[in-house]
Amino acid sequence: MSDTSRIFPSSTNTSGGVSIELDGVTKVYPGQSVSAVQDFSMRIQPGELIMLVGPSGCGKTTTMKMVNRIIEPSSGSIRIDGQDVLGLSPDQLRRHIGYVIQQIGLFPHMTIADNIATVPRLLKWPKKRINARVEELLETVQLDPSVFAKRFPRQLSGGQQQRAGVARALAADPPVMLMDEPFGATDPITREKLQAEFLRLQADIGKTIIFVTHDFDEAVRLGDRIAVLSDNSRIEQFDTPDAILAAPANEYVASFIGSGAALKRLALLTVTAAALAPAAGPATGPTVAATATLRDALDQLVVTGADALTVLDEDGRVLGRLRHADISAALTRAPRTQPVTL
Repeated sequence: MSDTSRIFPSSTNTSGGVSIELDGVTKVYPGQSVSAVQDFSMRIQPGELIMLVGPSGCGKTTTMKMVNRIIEPSSGSIRIDGQDVLGLSPDQLRRHIGYVIQQIGLFPHMTIADNIATVPRLLKWPKKRINARVEELLETVQLDPSVFAKRFPRQLSGGQQQRAGVARALAADPPVMLMDEPFGATDPITREKLQAEFLRLQADIGKTIIFVTHDFDEAVRLGDRIAVLSDNSRIEQFDTPDAILAAPANEYVASFIGSGAALKRLALLTVTAAALAPAAGPATGPTVAATATLRDALDQLVVTGADALTVLDEDGRVLGRLRHADISAALTRAPRTQPVTL
């Protein structure tokens, strides 16, 4: 049984996520006449990855930090798995919420293994269990325990340090993770790799995650739902990436999307979203996997100059032919909205 069971009852039967509810949460700093966050309300389902996106200073990080009470709200309520977090000890609460920041925050004088073991030791786990958990997590984030466990943070690249930071946040198997621009300090290639690894990891662990970013493309790639925030953490739109790209609520949201909304939507849809034309006989000409995105397929059509791609399943069987017109039709047919819960 996970130690998270001490304060979040639903996490006793699963290592996945739990619900988060914020009702009328407001933060006013002393001496300030304007609220940093004003009357913020949101419902997050267990296992959802929610992206908070907005410009610097809009209050998105303040909002996230109130969930684990690094910043205390001035008013309103916050419940995790139905539990009022304002009635808990802040230290106890934070030991049961994973937290990853852009600066990573690994302790420089401690080995990677000791960094990951920090919270389990505070929770007084047995040494054998801690060692097993450290090894498990290093393997999960694709850092060979025999190579990296005894290294110090300075001996790792930025991307490796970031993965170690994620491992540390997961150490006590928390049902909730808060991530504050965790990949923002990495170069574009490393950031793309980390995003892909994180999506793979989330598919396995299913945590409830609040992820702060100013990068709308990152929000589209990672999020189950995106909250586009303006000043004082006002929610301008809260919906799925596809729904926001297809129908931005106002000009403010549209400005975040920028140009190329249709291409961004194509990156969210797999080839199987298109109505494929029949294919006679074996594969001929360029092929594409059924699991590829329509954006990847379009790129391949452009590069090869082909009229169509032969679509193959994971066993190499021909499923049909994909043409330019099929890709355009898929955008029209794809669902654009779903019920939204604030």
